[in-house]
Amino acid sequence: MSENVVTTPSRATGASGPAPARRGLGSRLLRNPRTFVSGAFFVLVFAAVAFGPALYPIEFRAQVGVPLTQNGLLGTDDFGRDVFARLLVATRTSLLVAAGAVVIALVLGVGLGLLAGFLGGWTSTIIMRGSDILLSFPAVILAIATVAILGPDLVNVVLVIGVIYVPRFTRVVYAQAVSIRSAQYVDAERVNGTPTWSIIARTVLPNVMSTVIVQASLSLSFAIQVEAGLSFLGLGAQPPLASLGTMIASGRDFLEVQPTLLIYPSLILIAIVLAVNVLGDGLRDVLDPRRAFVR
Repeated sequence: MSENVVTTPSRATGASGPAPARRGLGSRLLRNPRTFVSGAFFVLVFAAVAFGPALYPIEFRAQVGVPLTQNGLLGTDDFGRDVFARLLVATRTSLLVAAGAVVIALVLGVGLGLLAGFLGGWTSTIIMRGSDILLSFPAVILAIATVAILGPDLVNVVLVIGVIYVPRFTRVVYAQAVSIRSAQYVDAERVNGTPTWSIIARTVLPNVMSTVIVQASLSLSFAIQVEAGLSFLGLGAQPPLASLGTMIASGRDFLEVQPTLLIYPSLILIAIVLAVNVLGDGLRDVLDPRRAFVR
């Protein structure tokens, strides 16, 4: 007995051929070199900041040697503190602050975007015009001014960066929700009497999550840079806590004596930001439904 084979016309010759198979998300992630390399880099970074302090048990605030020498793995800073131990803590601080800010922006932005896009009317007008007002200010300038008013504290930095990036999630989700709310399957749920909140949570939200994931990865890159900039200006992490921004700020004073104090945190910051951007571009390709089918 012959089996029925689904065929599709070939774009090149018009002939029929086997239907393209859908590739799984995990397979697409591994086959995409950008997501694989950048993801592997992040695994190493997270492992270093999570387990590094335990495997390299040197207190990052303690004076362990003569200032500005090459003692230890990467030498000592101007206070005689171990540079490698401080880099581990600084990287962890910068990543935690940026990740916390992105979570705040994601939760608030996605919620507001869903309400504005699905409900429309005055709800949409108020939310989107408020987003436009926030977007009219340069993000870095607004962050500097707000943190300067509230006071230099990491909690304030997380909240300020998170609120500043809310409109970016709101606008992205709003555009997706507007197109989804007129879909036939949404109309069918309305006819069946499904509550509005249930349609938003169970139907609209899953359809915008791929876009939200990409936006979150890109926002993480900007949040890391903003946090580093605020700490560089003395508005972020306060001594003796270390962050990449504070280490860059202190290292520039010793550029001629020991340039590695500036080079090490700068290279780590550049590598992380570059990896986040590459990961965001890779995720955009991987999560594109048009690329989910291969022959």
